[in-house]
Amino acid sequence: MSSFVRLAALLVFSRVLLAAPAASDCTGTISSLDDVDDAVKCTTVNINSFTVPAGETFNLDLADGTTVNMQGDVTFAVKDWDGPLFQVSGKSITFNGNGHTFDGNGPSYWDGLGGNGGVTKPAPMMKIKISGTYTNVKVLNSPARVYSVSNPAPLTMSNLVIDDSAGDAPNSKSDGKPAGHNTDGFDVSTNDLIIENSTIHNQDDCLAINKGTNIVFQGNTCIGGHGISIGSISSDVTVSGIVIQNNNVQNNDQALRIKTKASATDSTVTNVTYSGNVGTGLRQFGVLIDQSYPDTLGTPGNGVTISVGTLHLFQRPALCLTVNSDAERVAVNCGSGSCTGQHLLQILHPGTWDWSALKVTGGSAGPIVNFSGIKNFSQ
Repeated sequence: MSSFVRLAALLVFSRVLLAAPAASDCTGTISSLDDVDDAVKCTTVNINSFTVPAGETFNLDLADGTTVNMQGDVTFAVKDWDGPLFQVSGKSITFNGNGHTFDGNGPSYWDGLGGNGGVTKPAPMMKIKISGTYTNVKVLNSPARVYSVSNPAPLTMSNLVIDDSAGDAPNSKSDGKPAGHNTDGFDVSTNDLIIENSTIHNQDDCLAINKGTNIVFQGNTCIGGHGISIGSISSDVTVSGIVIQNNNVQNNDQALRIKTKASATDSTVTNVTYSGNVGTGLRQFGVLIDQSYPDTLGTPGNGVTISVGTLHLFQRPALCLTVNSDAERVAVNCGSGSCTGQHLLQILHPGTWDWSALKVTGGSAGPIVNFSGIKNFSQ
């Protein structure tokens, strides 16, 4: 054998030795963070009850195709730090919570300020970076934001519970305000995501879509927070292909909101559909479309285009909202020329939004600024 052939064979053999071993068809069990490194070498991972030490992330870097089964509740010890408390990554993952709980010990952090001051709160609590399915998990008392979702391929999140209801009440640190704050349910900057059949009780956005395409939010119940939001939209962002349907929004600041930053440029929000949603006990607005964020109904910017795209903004069946007596039914605050209609069937009436399926009762009419294209709806 020539020296060249022997060298080539040695190089191939070396690569084999250095290659990362494939995950084994075995079952790994996690009862403490010390078990994680060995457990994730298996394609079945079972999680028992345990407490994660303060200031550490429970991080699961999973092999593709892994099935995770929660068999007990996981509690996170308290420390003022950035977090996250939990992170999971991998492709084609099946994550079964089996109704078990991740407990963030939120009351130990809550001061009514959220991320705006006071102690440093781990946020997000749960960072989800998997494709596949993530089901039947309960999150209790998040310190601040709950889920940050950045799936690498299609992901369905279903039958989840976020219970921050204890944060509705003041505590000794919140100066009479609700102790929980900035407890967003789902912060989404991703593509190809379904969130369905879940219950979220919190003190901020139930859903906030910051950017992304092909996102479905359906069959969920949102209680106590700021409603279902697109935004806040920053510069150089695309939001498209969004379906928000058959959700029940209870006692939120508003049911549905699109909020874009006044300073944002070169961004678009298009092809958004709301269908079959119900809202009751809405405290400030039924629907709010506002291009002046972080102000509410302030001076709007015009660097983000909000357009209907190829679908009606509000589709049948009717979207039915009831606002409180001191709330406004609908408020639209557009930058100059920034709200437009691009419905393919609107050749005879370009630049319009057909809101014939939107029904809002209670309260008073809100302002509509810099846009006259809303058709088949009156306040």
